[in-house]
Amino acid sequence: MTPLYNLLNNKQPNMNMYGMNNNPMNNMMNMINQFNQFKSTFNGNPEQEVKQLLNSGRMSQQQYNYLSQMAQQLRGILK
Repeated sequence: MTPLYNLLNNKQPNMNMYGMNNNPMNNMMNMINQFNQFKSTFNGNPEQEVKQLLNSGRMSQQQYNYLSQMAQQLRGILK
């Protein structure tokens, strides 16, 4: 399995009835730590890897949408 696939298979943050994380600061720190760990082990083109996972069925459309949303939110933080 690839690091990206392993990262995607982790559970998404718990959401309350309003769609908010139960503990946003901890979830954000955990996501940043997971991303940094992933970034240190990933070699290749992330966009191609995601397309391959989606096209092969190893990533669902829901996972892709979630990943896209997280990438947009974290783009400025993780540069």
